[in-house]
Amino acid sequence: MKAFLILEDGTKFEGKHIGADKDVVSEIVFNTSMAGYTEVFTDPSYAGQAVCMTYPLIGNYGVCVEDMESERIWLDAIIVRELSRIPSNFRCDMSIQDFLDKYEIPGIEGIDTRALVRLLREKGTMNGLITTNENISFDSVKDKIAAYTTGDVVSKVSCKEKRLFKASEYEDRIEGKPSLVKERNGTGLKVALLDVGAKQNITDSLLERGCDVTVYPYNTTAEEILGDKPDGIMLSNGPGDPKDCAGVIEEVKKLYESDVPIFAICLGHQLMGLATGADTHKMKYGHRGGNHPVKDLETGKVYISSQNHGYVVDVDKLDKTKAVPAFMNVNDGTNEGLKYVGKNIFTVQFHPEACPGPQDTSFLFDRFINMMLQEKENGGKN
Repeated sequence: MKAFLILEDGTKFEGKHIGADKDVVSEIVFNTSMAGYTEVFTDPSYAGQAVCMTYPLIGNYGVCVEDMESERIWLDAIIVRELSRIPSNFRCDMSIQDFLDKYEIPGIEGIDTRALVRLLREKGTMNGLITTNENISFDSVKDKIAAYTTGDVVSKVSCKEKRLFKASEYEDRIEGKPSLVKERNGTGLKVALLDVGAKQNITDSLLERGCDVTVYPYNTTAEEILGDKPDGIMLSNGPGDPKDCAGVIEEVKKLYESDVPIFAICLGHQLMGLATGADTHKMKYGHRGGNHPVKDLETGKVYISSQNHGYVVDVDKLDKTKAVPAFMNVNDGTNEGLKYVGKNIFTVQFHPEACPGPQDTSFLFDRFINMMLQEKENGGKN
């Protein structure tokens, strides 16, 4: 069956229909990862977006359910050059086609993804419609396409109730997988993870280091989190415009005022910035992929990172008495992390928990654990 992608500027691409048989209007973005499509599809940060994979053949190794970053696919649609329908992998549970059908996600294959990405890079991220209607006209849908916004996606992807994950149970889960065993220097520590769209591997990165993790819904009050007396607080990644999270930002302000060590990733990084008086703005086409270089401004070292964001903290409007830049994107100079003055708080825009992907910055979890241990040794309030 034919399928069409119609962008808000009127550009039309023709390809083949894949996945669920339904039309969808979404924000069209692209990801440059060569592998990890299962993790991309199930990353809550993609809620409200249709993702074009730039790698030309997607689906070679099928879908491994164990690799999912959440319980379902969150993106609106997928766009690929070619879909592999006969995966080859001993861990494969299903094909991408079956995966899309299971979660009723539509997609399109066979379009010139290089041309699409070049267009998005030149003009910036655009909304688009994916449809199988051959007779549809641009004039009949242009207003609908232009009016689309991702909306309140954080409430959609966040967990619905508080849940405790114990490190001892994680040990049982990874038994026989020595590559996942890390130094358990966080044994006995309790971490509160505020879920504004958290990937499973954030929790796993803490569990494998010995921490017990309690995951809280996005609308949990700071009083409840602090009342549980965590040794540290994580603010997770997530989707959408950070300025749409006004209620969460108010609670993050209270967490900032506490003496509990805090580590924030992606959307969490942006929310902490907004909570302390900084500003954010939408990027032209964002950073999405597993090959983005970031520079540690303190050491001068450059790391390769996994990223997925369309908004960035504006360092020109940063209150330097509260936070200073800690990481910078080597490609375009945008902010990739902040260190907070006089606080046990640091935040990053990229994903140190990336899986699969570069593991260069996984040491940041160890830095967070050392921060919590030092606070306990110093007789912190918690």
